[in-house]
Amino acid sequence: MKTKKKTVLCVILALLIAADLIISEILFLFALGRPKKVHSDVMPDPVTTEEVQDTVSMNRKALHEKTDAWLESAERERVTIESEDGLLLVGEMFFTDRSSHLWVLAAHGYGYTGTRQAMYDYMLPYAERGYNVLTPDLRAHGESEGRYIGMGWLDRKDLTRWIDQILLEDPAAQIVLHGVSMGGAAVMMTAGEPLPGNVKAVVEDCGYSSVWDMFSDEAKYLFHIPAFPLLYTASFLSGLQAGYTFQEASSLDQIKKVKCPVFFIHGDRDNFVHTDMVMKLYEACPTEKDLFVAEGAGHGDAYYMDPDSYIRAVFSFLDRCGIE
Repeated sequence: MKTKKKTVLCVILALLIAADLIISEILFLFALGRPKKVHSDVMPDPVTTEEVQDTVSMNRKALHEKTDAWLESAERERVTIESEDGLLLVGEMFFTDRSSHLWVLAAHGYGYTGTRQAMYDYMLPYAERGYNVLTPDLRAHGESEGRYIGMGWLDRKDLTRWIDQILLEDPAAQIVLHGVSMGGAAVMMTAGEPLPGNVKAVVEDCGYSSVWDMFSDEAKYLFHIPAFPLLYTASFLSGLQAGYTFQEASSLDQIKKVKCPVFFIHGDRDNFVHTDMVMKLYEACPTEKDLFVAEGAGHGDAYYMDPDSYIRAVFSFLDRCGIE
């Protein structure tokens, strides 16, 4: 009888382990597999007011029109690099003024709609101020190769190569890194790496404190499950297949090592990348820094909530950093 009970327990345990591995693999691929369709339910319903949503929509439309007008006459060039692990990565350089040494490197957000084109609106005010622009497709997005999304962690190595590409074009470049959402995490993670002195400042907009923090929130929202055991197993599988675990991919750890000034931006009604994350990041940053919290704005809406205030805050900070 005891032997039979042990056998049954062993079978149950084996089934539980198998179920954990299968479900965790599904979660891992859902989160980090190259996006093939829009996951419209990834983000929670916004908690912003209808008035704010109308304002954001109106400003977004107006900015798109201004950006389209800029793009029609902009001098642009498709550029490619090879990542450390052999992927072809694709981007665009916009030459506003070939005699200018001001450059901005833009990093876009996550998922199916996350491509370099999503950063064009953000790059317009830089172009208007004489900055040349580099907008890459991050790995596993747009035209860039890659099977798994880097969530900023793998992208940090790619962005250092894009920085090198700018320096090949202009060895005297003064470079600003500007990222939104996953791109915000990417520029923070990049800033924690050894970088050339040409990188003068980082502007991060609604980036998360770590991939673990982000996916823990998502597990609760999307699947109504706790972190243990599935998220731990998914993180382990990510380490085996994508080359990084959720725990090690930490903007918070990287921001502690940054050497250049950092400007933090967040909406105070962001219920996707919660606003308390930016407070932790801001406190941990050891260099010159400032914080712009957009009142009433949801995730990724700070710019479109009030473009003039956003632009004024960004360039006031960059002016204080001596970028000119």
